Amino acid sequence: MMSLRYLLFFTVFIAALTTFADKKGRKKGDTVDPIYALPMPDQLPSAPIPDRPLPRITEMRAQVTHTVAQQQGIDVSHYQGRIDWSRVAQEDNVKFVYIKATEGAGWVDDFYLRNLYGARQAGIPAGVYHFFSPTASALVQLENFRSNVDPRQQDLIPVVDVEKRGKGSLAQFQGRLKAFLEGVERMFGVKPIIYTGVNFYAKYLEGKFTEYKFFVARYADEFPGLSEDVPIVLWQFTSSSYVDGIRGHVDRSVFLDRYGVSDIMLPSTVRGKK
Repeated sequence: MMSLRYLLFFTVFIAALTTFADKKGRKKGDTVDPIYALPMPDQLPSAPIPDRPLPRITEMRAQVTHTVAQQQGIDVSHYQGRIDWSRVAQEDNVKFVYIKATEGAGWVDDFYLRNLYGARQAGIPAGVYHFFSPTASALVQLENFRSNVDPRQQDLIPVVDVEKRGKGSLAQFQGRLKAFLEGVERMFGVKPIIYTGVNFYAKYLEGKFTEYKFFVARYADEFPGLSEDVPIVLWQFTSSSYVDGIRGHVDRSVFLDRYGVSDIMLPSTVRGKK
């Protein structure tokens, strides 16, 4: 057998010969096997690219800031108690008033007729609103509304206040509301205006009532619009306004875009004389 010393000498000789041959055969510019190459120094990151401004998001409708120059109005109910309408009529920014008449299946506002006659006698265009109940049938609510509201005594297109969803299915809620709206339309000869909130519209009304005009509540400086492009005639921008002749707070609204009092007036063929 080969001695250990001879074997060790032979192994070292072969390794040296291989290294010499590799160096002699490598041409200038040849790359070194990455397994044996020394690590390269870390590359410095390139200078950061300045952030570009994101494109402006186009909203469904342009933002509108209310001003005293635009026509404004109020809505009232029994919560305001006895109102001195002669003093209210002296307010420059009260061009119309909506008065609560009925709610749900059988409730009637105790101050409805007092407020209606008082406002009209003072020369303020007046209209009526019904607070819609999601639990009462459309037919029963219509009977309550018809029994207490005479279209000939109104100056303005009626408003249906829609704020509650109820526990039934969404389809049932929407169908009941649609039936009530159509009943009011037959009664007045014009489509009523729907009063609601921004979030309520997005959750429960979107896509189903696009043929109606809207009266929207949002208590902020700017109103960005609903979740789809439907006509917004009125914006209720505060619930804590003060008006001479009314004790306590009162809701105040303003027309948007091109709309004004003439756009919410009932046709002369419907409304009666004061």
